[in-house]
Formats: sequence, structure tokens, C-alpha cells
Amino acid sequence: MSGATSVAALRAAFGGAVERDDLICGDAVVWVAAARSHEILAWLRDTPGQDYNYLVDITAVDYRDPELPLEVCYQVRALARAEDLRVKVALAKDAPLVVESVVNLWRGADWLERETFDMFGVTFHGHPDLRRILMWETYNEGHPLRKDFPLRGHYTRAEQTRQALGANPEAHYSMEELSIAQAYRELPRDMQERLEASGRLEGA
Repeated sequence: MSGATSVAALRAAFGGAVERDDLICGDAVVWVAAARSHEILAWLRDTPGQDYNYLVDITAVDYRDPELPLEVCYQVRALARAEDLRVKVALAKDAPLVVESVVNLWRGADWLERETFDMFGVTFHGHPDLRRILMWETYNEGHPLRKDFPLRGHYTRAEQTRQALGANPEAHYSMEELSIAQAYRELPRDMQERLEASGRLEGA
């Protein structure tokens, strides 16, 4: 079901902070002001009659036209009535790409925001641990899903391979993550040996 009925309620509650809306392939899409995005998403989650209690996804869209803003997209669902709503926040590319984190609203936003940060360069203010999740922490070619990112990257394949082989991936995991991986024997043996030698797995 479409969340079109929620759009009128949003306009009544937030006025000009609701910038525009549309119905795309039967799905309700609403664009909201970045400065009030957290407040609006909290309202959608907590207000009786809205109850968008499930965060389906967070991602971003970077259009090929450099004049168009980058859009951060939130897909939320009211589980009880199987109703979906897409909330978008447009961020100008000539300004810092910053939006408020919603991890305190939905814990599942944690890795979704990290992926959007990694791939698009959006900073989620207030995120508890904002770091790369797909590319390694020292990766410095930029953000691979931005339209201005070269198809083959900024470096030669040889340089990319050299940097990847020189990375020390276990140095960027928290002790909790390492302990979980160790408990399920998901770490490669050579990584386990390095960690054991360094003492980082003591008590794990």
C-alpha cells in the first residue's frame, strides 16, 4: 500500500519543511528539509495513526546531472497495515553532505548509514561509529557510487592492488566484532594467528 495518506498529515504537521511530494509507480515519495529530517522521521515512527515502525533501507541517489542534488533516501514501513513511505532529503553537492543520524530511532540504521557514508560520502551527524563498511578504512579514492567517480577508480589497477594488499583490515574492527567472528570461527587462520600474537584476542 502507498503512504499517500501520510503526506497530507505531514504537510499539516510540518508545513514548509515538506518540500514536495509525488506518487511514483504507486509509491508515495516525500522530500523533506534536511534540518528537520530526524524530527519528521521520529514523528512518522511515533505518532499514532502513522506508526512507521520498521526501517526498510537507507541509501542515496546521485544523479548524473551535476546541477541536481544528491538525495538521501529512507524507506519506512508501517508493519501493522503493510504501508510504505519513501522519505527523501536533498543535499546540495556544493555544500557538506550532512544529515542527522537516525540510529537512535532504528538500531538497524547503523550499518545502513555506514554504507551510505562509504559509498556516497554522506556524513550522518550523531552516528555512534561512522566509518567505512565495504571499503577499507584507509581507502582514499573517494566514494565509489558517486557519479563523478571514474569507472576504474582514480588509481591504476596495480596501485589499487598494492594498497589493498597492504591494508591491515583487522586493525579497524572493534573487539566486539572480532570476538563475534572468533566465536564463529569466521576469521581466516592467518588473521587469527596475527591477532593471537598481538594479544588482541585475550579473553575472547
